[in-house]
Amino acid sequence: MEDSESQLSSDQDQTPEPLLSSLDIFLFSLIVGLLIYWFFFRKKPEPVLDIKPFNAPPPPITESSFIEKMKKTNRNIVVFYGSQTGTGEEFANRLAKDAHRYGMKGMAADPEEYDMSELSRLKEIPNSMAVFCMATYGEGDPTDNAQEFYDWLQGADDDLEGVNFAVFGLGNKTYEHFNAMGKYTDKRIAELGGKRVFDLGLGDDDCNLEEDFISWKEQFWPAVCEFFGVEATGEDSSIRQFELVVHNDINMNQVYTGEMGRLKSFQTQKPPFDSKNPFLSPVTVNRKLNKGGNRHLMHIELDITDSKIRYDAGDHVAVYPTNDAAVVNRLGERLGVDLDTVISLKNLDEESNKKHPFPCPTTYRTALTHYLDINSTPRTNVLYELAQYASDPQEQENMRKMASASPEGKALYQSWVLDSERNILAILEDLSSLNPPIDHLCELLPRLQARYYSIASSSKVHSTSIHICAVVIEYTTKTGRVFKGVATNWLKNKDVTDNGHKHTVPMYVRRSQFRLPFKPSNPIIMIGPGTGIAPFMGFIQERAWQKEQGKDVGETVLYFGCRHKNEDFLYQQELEEFERAGVLTQLNVAFSRDQEHKIYVQHLLKKNKEQLWKLIHSNNAHIYVCGDARNMARDVHTAFYEIAEEVGGLTHTQAVDYFKKLMTKGRYSQDVWS
Repeated sequence: MEDSESQLSSDQDQTPEPLLSSLDIFLFSLIVGLLIYWFFFRKKPEPVLDIKPFNAPPPPITESSFIEKMKKTNRNIVVFYGSQTGTGEEFANRLAKDAHRYGMKGMAADPEEYDMSELSRLKEIPNSMAVFCMATYGEGDPTDNAQEFYDWLQGADDDLEGVNFAVFGLGNKTYEHFNAMGKYTDKRIAELGGKRVFDLGLGDDDCNLEEDFISWKEQFWPAVCEFFGVEATGEDSSIRQFELVVHNDINMNQVYTGEMGRLKSFQTQKPPFDSKNPFLSPVTVNRKLNKGGNRHLMHIELDITDSKIRYDAGDHVAVYPTNDAAVVNRLGERLGVDLDTVISLKNLDEESNKKHPFPCPTTYRTALTHYLDINSTPRTNVLYELAQYASDPQEQENMRKMASASPEGKALYQSWVLDSERNILAILEDLSSLNPPIDHLCELLPRLQARYYSIASSSKVHSTSIHICAVVIEYTTKTGRVFKGVATNWLKNKDVTDNGHKHTVPMYVRRSQFRLPFKPSNPIIMIGPGTGIAPFMGFIQERAWQKEQGKDVGETVLYFGCRHKNEDFLYQQELEEFERAGVLTQLNVAFSRDQEHKIYVQHLLKKNKEQLWKLIHSNNAHIYVCGDARNMARDVHTAFYEIAEEVGGLTHTQAVDYFKKLMTKGRYSQDVWS
């Protein structure tokens, strides 16, 4: 007790401490200093431009439920699309737009953007249905944007009873697996309990895909009306999907100049590079391959140094071409517009994920040069929508007729548009009374698509470059006009340097299943006439590299075909050098026009039938075919069937089955186009 009192008295006797200790003063000074810096010296953030990136999802989150979106916007028809080149998406948009004519509300939807496992909930919406416009890509594969949906379908055990559906497939009969994705979607949804409202439509791009779609659509809507007990409203008038906004006073730094996704992505390049963010690759080589003839075959090398782009032999390079400036100028003159006007086309449906038909704001010139397909023949819906702008009654009637499903209309469209190969400029030139507003034309034209080329190099040998082998497309049409392929003519003019300026190509790599065998010791048989040689240049380069690494490399056999030995024997020097070095075990070349009777690669295959059958049947050889799907690939198929019958003693049915099994095992691969 005493101790504590004495302690208290001694505390009271001490001098009082200052109000703030030195630590307090230090902390107080620090806070004041920070506040002064914050308000007066810190770097102000740059003002955020009120420009929404092209097709950016609305903040704060994207609606991944198409069911909730349909309920919110009062829709009862959803049209999903699997699309690689834009046609499937275009057909889906047309169907969604058609719905209003039947008292319904439709929306087109990318399955990649939504949770497709919600399909079973569609029955929550009265009088609803799902339509699928599904393109088949490659060898019976789903398109890139439908891959996840396809994976879900394969593993799904959902109950789709009460879900109404219909499917239109987009395919090409020249391919082995015609319309595989459309057929699978139709079959699988029915297996899961879905109610098929109308029969599966099978469009064939080898004949007339547009006509197939119109014929199916003309029967589809009456079937839908009957199923739901509704009648057509008779509203046939054109309905605009986008409204025009003209920007008279805009900072040009906010205007798209050809970028696919992010604004200024061509000025500040950032990996990874893909379809929305292509890499601007400098052209380092552009040389003519053929020594004569009236065609132009070219070898182009693209520099991918520091891009972090990786590729394998057999992959594809996608390039984004631009339209011919002369054609763009002629369109502007014909329509009497200032092509340098800055505009935006804004979706009238505020709930749509697709805010603009192409990156906006931009100029008409940029849209017609970079974003819109002005070179191909317009589809019937474009003619139908534009017909209202023809002042001559006869021209208007013909345009509407061509867009109809009548036999006379189909025949007129076939002869006047397709067979005559009239693009939009030719149509405007030949229909003098047709004067559409340019913004409506821009709304209707399809997007200009990337072009894919089989890579003609191996990354094991050329790690910093990608090679392209292509033939320039140019010929005279029935109307006397010169048709020029957009991409090949654009590439042809990409000189290595133009007054010190390096030409670049917007590109990205798309993976492929066209692959060398895992074991280098497996023999390979490559059949690639013309520019079909492209992927095999990569394969042969890689086999040479494997040999240099001391690996046991199997027989490497090439069948190449061209017209004349002295004109278009592509890569002759390189191939003969590979043969001398023992990399190419056999170099077989068919010169189709160097003698009286034509000789093609399939004739050479038959000539070497015993050796080929031994390689295939006994030595586990892998077969690769690249080039034209319509004739060459079929003829090569037939030659192999005949070899199996004649040398292997198989019946025709057994031979067909034999090679189908090779395809399933990945020992018969095709990289073909039509």
